[in-house]
Amino acid sequence: MKVDGGLPSDLHEVPGRIRDLEDAGFAAAMTAETSHDPFFPLLLAAEHSERIELMTSIAVAFARSPMTLANVGHDLNAYSKGRLILGLGSQIRPHITKRFSMPWSSPAARMREMILAMRAIWRNWYEGERLRFQGDFYSHTLMTPMFTPTDTEYGPPRVFLAAVGPLMTEVAGEVADGLIVHPFTTRSYMRDTTLPAIERGLATSGRDRSDFQISYPGFIVSGHDEKTFEETKQAVKKQISFYGSTPAYRPVLESEGWGDLQLELNRMSKQGQWDEMGLLITDKMLDAFAVVGEPDGIAAGVLSRYGDVVDRISPSLRFLDTRTQRNVIAALSAN
Repeated sequence: MKVDGGLPSDLHEVPGRIRDLEDAGFAAAMTAETSHDPFFPLLLAAEHSERIELMTSIAVAFARSPMTLANVGHDLNAYSKGRLILGLGSQIRPHITKRFSMPWSSPAARMREMILAMRAIWRNWYEGERLRFQGDFYSHTLMTPMFTPTDTEYGPPRVFLAAVGPLMTEVAGEVADGLIVHPFTTRSYMRDTTLPAIERGLATSGRDRSDFQISYPGFIVSGHDEKTFEETKQAVKKQISFYGSTPAYRPVLESEGWGDLQLELNRMSKQGQWDEMGLLITDKMLDAFAVVGEPDGIAAGVLSRYGDVVDRISPSLRFLDTRTQRNVIAALSAN
């Protein structure tokens, strides 16, 4: 199991952080598209590292076109000498239409086509195949030498796709190199819904599970003292309640018999009761979503829950001291 760590969005902090992550043995350094661009930190990280993989988890796909993603994916992968994993996600309709002012329709079908369009563009650049992609959502039929990259030694980046529902998960299995499992996932939902959808997608593309990676962020609740433990616990409960307020994620709660909770969380979110929402997450619910325990038991807890399913994990370990972090990474990486 590979263990991945997070990069800060503050560009001034990236050089030091990437050196720390590489030195500590993390397999990849990850960025997220929240309040800052997810690609700029990876360019700095590539400059100040040698081995560690670089990954967006995630960049918002529908805020961009296949061509812009193909370009930035190529540039970062070429500059990092093949270390980029282009992690994409759909976001939800309100963000795409109201925040990014971009079109939204049939997200699973659109995402499938977007990734296929990127791959068609890359085949043109790296293999010389004529660009003639025409789909329902995207069309790319023009490419001239002036706009064709020449630094093609390392080829295209790997593409991972974030998904929650079975349709998008199936798309990941069909056209992506890996799946980024949403942290708002329980063990039973992963085994009963996520894994079968991956297998359906892999079967469609004629691939085997060994050709595909599953990446899971994973909630961790722990701490060396009672104060840290409680702070981590409450923070994770608030995060779970935030995700639970999203209608698109209701099936996860329903799979555990907590579907009605989504309606209440959604109502409270619209009233701005963000702190109060976390109070609705019981310890039983927390245990369904998170590995909870003493620092020395984190690795064993992760492996017992996901060791036979997940290829890479990116839990937040920053509340642990450096020695314990390294022990957790070593224990997980050995399996």
